[in-house]
Amino acid sequence: MGPGSPPATGAATPPPSAGHCAHPHCHGPRFGLRSPDFPASRHPGSLSRGPRPTRPGPASLRTILAAGASRSGSEARGRRSWGGASVGSHPLRLSSSTSVCISRHPPSRCSGGAELPVHRRGPEQRGWLWARSRARGGRPAAGAPEDGAEDEALARGGFLESFCESAETRALLARLPAVLGDRAAREGALERFRVIMDKYQEQPHLLDPHLEWMMNLLLDIVQDKTSPADLIHLAFKFLYIITKVRGYKTFLRLFPHEVADVQPVLDMFTNQNPRDHETWETRYMLLLWLSVTCLIPFDFSRLDGNLVAPPGQVRMSTMDRILEVAETYLVVSDKARDAAAVLVSKFVTRPDVKQKKMAGFLDWSLHTLTRSSFQTIEGVIAMDGTLQALAQIFKHGKREDCLPYAATVLERLAGCRLPCSNQTLLRKLGVKLVQRLGLTFLKPRVAEWRYQRGCRSLAANLQLCAQSPREPTVHAETPAGDGDCDVPEEVESVIEQLLIGLKDQDTIVRWSAAKGIGRMAARLPKELADDVVGSVLDCFSFQETDGAWHGGCLALAELGRRGLLLPSRLEDVVPVILKALTYEEKRGSCSVGTNVRDAACYVCWAFARAYEPRELQPFVAAISSALVIATVFDRNINCRRAASGTFPHGIDILTAADYFAVGNRANCFLVISTFIAGFPEYTQPMIDHLVTMKINHWDGVIRELSAKALHNLAQRAPEYSATHVLPHLLSMTQSLDLHTRHGAVLACAEVTRGLYRLAVQEDRPITDYLDDAAVRGLKHIHQQLYDRQLYRGLGGELMRQAVCVLIENLSLSKMPFRGDAIIDGWQWLIDDTLRNLHLISTPSRQQIKEAAVSALAALCREYYAREAGEADPARQEELTRQYLADLQSPEELTRCGFSLALGALPCFLLSGRLQQVLAGLGAVTLIRPEDVSFAESRRDALKAISRVCQTVGVRAGGAPDEVVCEANVSQIYRTLLGCLRDYTTDSRGDVGAWVREAAMTSLLDLMLLVAREQPELIEATVCQQVMCCVAQQASEKIDRVRAHAACVFMALLHSGGSPVPHVPHREELEKLFPRSDMASVNWNAPSQAFPLITQLLGLPAYRYHVLLGLAVSVGGLTESTVRYSTQSLFEYMAGIQKDLRALEGFSGTLLQVFEDNLLNDRVSVPLLKTLDQMLANGCFDLFTAEQK
Repeated sequence: MGPGSPPATGAATPPPSAGHCAHPHCHGPRFGLRSPDFPASRHPGSLSRGPRPTRPGPASLRTILAAGASRSGSEARGRRSWGGASVGSHPLRLSSSTSVCISRHPPSRCSGGAELPVHRRGPEQRGWLWARSRARGGRPAAGAPEDGAEDEALARGGFLESFCESAETRALLARLPAVLGDRAAREGALERFRVIMDKYQEQPHLLDPHLEWMMNLLLDIVQDKTSPADLIHLAFKFLYIITKVRGYKTFLRLFPHEVADVQPVLDMFTNQNPRDHETWETRYMLLLWLSVTCLIPFDFSRLDGNLVAPPGQVRMSTMDRILEVAETYLVVSDKARDAAAVLVSKFVTRPDVKQKKMAGFLDWSLHTLTRSSFQTIEGVIAMDGTLQALAQIFKHGKREDCLPYAATVLERLAGCRLPCSNQTLLRKLGVKLVQRLGLTFLKPRVAEWRYQRGCRSLAANLQLCAQSPREPTVHAETPAGDGDCDVPEEVESVIEQLLIGLKDQDTIVRWSAAKGIGRMAARLPKELADDVVGSVLDCFSFQETDGAWHGGCLALAELGRRGLLLPSRLEDVVPVILKALTYEEKRGSCSVGTNVRDAACYVCWAFARAYEPRELQPFVAAISSALVIATVFDRNINCRRAASGTFPHGIDILTAADYFAVGNRANCFLVISTFIAGFPEYTQPMIDHLVTMKINHWDGVIRELSAKALHNLAQRAPEYSATHVLPHLLSMTQSLDLHTRHGAVLACAEVTRGLYRLAVQEDRPITDYLDDAAVRGLKHIHQQLYDRQLYRGLGGELMRQAVCVLIENLSLSKMPFRGDAIIDGWQWLIDDTLRNLHLISTPSRQQIKEAAVSALAALCREYYAREAGEADPARQEELTRQYLADLQSPEELTRCGFSLALGALPCFLLSGRLQQVLAGLGAVTLIRPEDVSFAESRRDALKAISRVCQTVGVRAGGAPDEVVCEANVSQIYRTLLGCLRDYTTDSRGDVGAWVREAAMTSLLDLMLLVAREQPELIEATVCQQVMCCVAQQASEKIDRVRAHAACVFMALLHSGGSPVPHVPHREELEKLFPRSDMASVNWNAPSQAFPLITQLLGLPAYRYHVLLGLAVSVGGLTESTVRYSTQSLFEYMAGIQKDLRALEGFSGTLLQVFEDNLLNDRVSVPLLKTLDQMLANGCFDLFTAEQK
């Protein structure tokens, strides 16, 4: 049974092909599910698909028929259960509106005689357009019919409702003769037509009403004998573009196919050069046209009666001419080769031609295959065309005509050794031809033993609807015998080659082989088909490649949806599919298995539509859990979406884990998984999967996300996490595998923290959940790793970061380790890590530094405070002395680490030591000759100063060693403002920008803190300095710094609650920069930033600093910065051209900037460029006019 054959009545319904009704002869457009001709990654759960499709039951059909044409979507809603049972209490998701599609063709062309096939279409089957309409907010109006709202959303998502460019296209085609002589106009018309047609690539059915008149306009040119050759070629180029968009099969029916058209089309080939690469579209379209005309219902010999040969020549018959044309173009290197294969399949299978020419053509084809080699380009081209032709012949030809040649073709094909070729297309065509040969060996029949579910015809469905609701319908595997079925020996060879094709390295080959397995099994006896299933299951061995697993999944899906995988086999198949849903193999620095998991989702999707609920009920819990796990925990976005589209259970879960929600991996691990864990049947499987499959994953991001997910899930299943998960994780911390150790330590930390949070909510100590063994195991992790020297080397970086996270979480969980020796071990690890940051690889350095600082903060707060909230004097003295000494280290990164460490110390450790700490951090911010390039340490010291101030707080009359007060706040301001003048550059560029950004952030935090707590500590001069320096940074040339400075400036101006006092020109600034407008400004864009910043030139307090920054921008190198800063400056100058006083003030400020920076090349050189442009633009003409 070929792919074009109508499905047998009662067989499992395959997914309809995208864009058409599922019936093979119904070409009505629709947005639908995946076609079996697409790879597995395109099934409904994959990237380009929306929500899970559903299949309405007979009850919905009865409702539709009763409601008639006026039915609403809610009346047509079907009901079905995936697996027949609701695993949890949440309701099953229901399909939305369905519709009935009756074939337009006579009953004789439909399977079952007078029975009209029924196809249902719901919104889930509308594909990606429906999904996009949902993303754009398409929702049914209240009380509106569901169908109308969804159709409206569909139209909005696709943007196209009809062929809108019909008039333009008609004018374009009518203008072709006029533009022929003008090359530019000709190419412009061709490009415009291509753009118009390409818009309809995804909705080509919209062109159907217009194809005929477009065809007629172009063929009129072709058939006009006065048309020049170039115009004919141009017309065929336009025809090809239409064919490319709509597909040649639809287009073929529109070609003229009268008897009188045969000779003219053949005669056109006499003027064609097969090697002319400029006119290949002409030859392609002519071959398609010829393939239609050769279907005329007359013997070709009748067309030769009036042919008169020139003297001395033998006139070739029409049949020979067509065959010669086909053979010629089967071996060309362009697209015409594909059309020649179509021509051959229609021509050679004609009743009159097959008797005379089929044997000869097959001999020629086999000879071509034999003498061609897939190691040369010419050989690949010849084999490609020949294999296409043979596959088409054995597809469209009658079995009795092709059977005598099938064995010979199979034998010759085996001799070509196509599986050894590195040409994917040749291997795919070889598999396709093998399956066609196999179908030729076996008689077409409907397997009586197949599993049947549902009915394919309207009459059968009506009979089911007439049954009593209490009378169950039985659709099960038919125990009837296979009868006398003679299976040729060649079938075994065909099956073997298809099984080899399942393991091919390319998806298209595996997909073709899987379809072949399904088609062949449908014609085999039950016992032999079961052997085929067993052979397919052999692909699922861990000795096989990922390609074999993928091919096996595709084959199982094909067998299942065709009803060839009997329910008795589900016990063997389902465990295999569950393994495939989590299949992943490490290969070098990455992994393989994404396609396997995606295909496994397709198998589940196919099974849900192939079996009665009672058949799947024993497996539905396991499959549902596996799909949930894939939905939220798979590393690949396509697999998560595939599993989400396949998942059968519960509208609550489907809403939370829809196509768009699962697109964000962190959201899946941390949010969606927590929600789904609220359904008890999924909680434990999710936890087990994380522990066994994800904690030891090769990708570090997945390990970290998995540990955080366990933190959330531990609160859903605390007893299981404490008694089973945590002991298992503790044993994994001693693993020899680095990834397993790293993930296990992170997971131990997060699970403990999750249990502590739950214990706090229940007002219980953490030890109520953890037994003594677990507490000891957590405490000894560090010492065990230290004793085994696992903190060294490249793997030591991961372990240091993981143990720092462990220290932080155990400290936050208030583990009973106060006074224990392990605290000293933890302190040693933190200090050693911060002291040796320069030995850590650059990609991991920042993460490890942050983890160590966070661990130190938590450790100090929990274990270094006495009961009264005071510090242990000895520990305080030791830490501050050691950390202040390390601030003077010759290693820049050591200074970075201990600066942040001092900033992370809690208030009780800073008490009495604040002056020392601020002085030490302030010394790090100074630029000395020996550490001029230490910009990172200066940046981190500024961050530490800000954090220290936030920690100790502000009190005007406080002691300078305890809080920020009147005695020390001035020094802090001087330190921060001094760092705004850091313009250090090295091989990395303007590294001083890091320092200036940190200084502005620290100033903002300090100003807001003081304004909120003690506003009297903010002096007018200090506030003016801060605002002016920030305004200068907001007018300079680096986009990132400018944007950050502008945000800081606006935050100081519009600080909510407690306004910053003494802001210069506050009223004018609030008019220039209103709070409501500033949120929409993109300060990174020079076109938006400079017109606003230059307005500050009109305010005397800001003019000097803004002009200093603008001079650097106007005289800079970046084109966009120079253009917009210059334009904004000239616009300001134009506004004051008639104001002598303002111009004098501006000029005096400009001279002052120049005078202050004479020896500073960073300012003086751009300033000279700026002055040059200002003079050239006549900005100071008012002065010269006064002198005259």
